[in-house]
Amino acid sequence: MDSDLLYFLARWWHVVFGITWIGLLYYFNFVQTEYFKEADPDARTDAFVKLAPRALWWFRWGAMFTFLTGLLMLAILGRATSFAITLGSVLGILMFLNVWLIIWPNQKILIASNEQVKGGGEALPEAAAAAPKAALASRTNTLFSVPMLFFMVGSAHLATTSGLGFGAIGSASTAALIVSLVIIAALELNAIFGKPGPIASVQGVITSSIVLTGVFWAVVAYL
Repeated sequence: MDSDLLYFLARWWHVVFGITWIGLLYYFNFVQTEYFKEADPDARTDAFVKLAPRALWWFRWGAMFTFLTGLLMLAILGRATSFAITLGSVLGILMFLNVWLIIWPNQKILIASNEQVKGGGEALPEAAAAAPKAALASRTNTLFSVPMLFFMVGSAHLATTSGLGFGAIGSASTAALIVSLVIIAALELNAIFGKPGPIASVQGVITSSIVLTGVFWAVVAYL
């Protein structure tokens, strides 16, 4: 198969799977989580048993195939990757790992716990710790999503002829990449070991995600 056609097909499916994944990420953070805060215990338990597993199936496999098609695209590009693609890819890969290594394992505990409650039993003891872990990783993925999408789209529409960055704000330097990666690492460590802080609320995580995108833009522009 022609490499250009293969790249197009990979990119097409990357977008399809990405829409599925990120759409459900926003549903969980902006809709379901807020509903659970107000729902009656019985309704919340029923939703965890009947609704959440279905949504999480599409969510985690959307993440998986977004990741796999992204790897295929990177393999086709080889070394011809821009700063934007590099930064977007790092954010996307961390988001994928958060789904499979933090969010889904902890959500499985919550689902099992709610199944026991619905069956007349007691909640699992580990459910109390699982909920905040899953929530923080999910909020962090939401935080990462806007800059990730900004750089992914920017790689095609704002790239310079040199492929190093965005034409409107200059070419990205090695220093810019290092600073950006340090920021990302700090936020990811917080997702694993820290607390939600300003991203605990819907308004807070949306605002923080937009601000983070601006920070990365400034890093690219001035370093």
